[in-house]
Amino acid sequence: MSDRSAIWQAVHEERRRLVSDLEGIALEQWQTPSLCPGWSVHDVVAHLIDSAVTTRLGFVRQMVTARFDFDRANDHGVEKHKATDPSDTLHAFRAVTDRADAPPGPLATRLVEAYVHGEDIRRPLGIHSDYPSEHVMTALEYMVRTGAGFGGGKERVRGLRLTPLPHGRAIGEGPEVCGHAIVLLLAVSGRPTGSDELTGEGAQLLATRA
Repeated sequence: MSDRSAIWQAVHEERRRLVSDLEGIALEQWQTPSLCPGWSVHDVVAHLIDSAVTTRLGFVRQMVTARFDFDRANDHGVEKHKATDPSDTLHAFRAVTDRADAPPGPLATRLVEAYVHGEDIRRPLGIHSDYPSEHVMTALEYMVRTGAGFGGGKERVRGLRLTPLPHGRAIGEGPEVCGHAIVLLLAVSGRPTGSDELTGEGAQLLATRA
């Protein structure tokens, strides 16, 4: 299987797992604030639908409509795909789980999108999930080498050494930050993590930057 095929397979599987997790939540839980500031769980699912159906040409059109404001384009996408009834939004998400469209950018961004937004939703709802370590590492390594101007977290980890568990394969140089790969991915993506989830001399600095 090619790397491209393996990544899309992982993305599709993660979408299906998220659909399964959301099938059992109560109606009021859809309004739970996610880890994305200003977005509820319902908003993030609507964004994931928009991301799944956006082609390269469609992305350009969205940016033109939003006057090249990325945040405005994302908000427009949420408004477009967020149904009044959350069950309808979930049904729409289920219908696009196997889509292989993507905005411009490296394919690794699809893994970042799937795993980070998955935790944006699951953590506030108290849902635990295990993620495939190989693909989480691909997402983490992409974020570490990509600057903030392109949606990455390179600046957040500058001067730090990340040691993802259970791999132990260090990334970078400097004071160590040790934690599970998915937690490091969240921190590098600017998301809050539990106080005991990251350890090492550089953990507090990374938490502050996130």
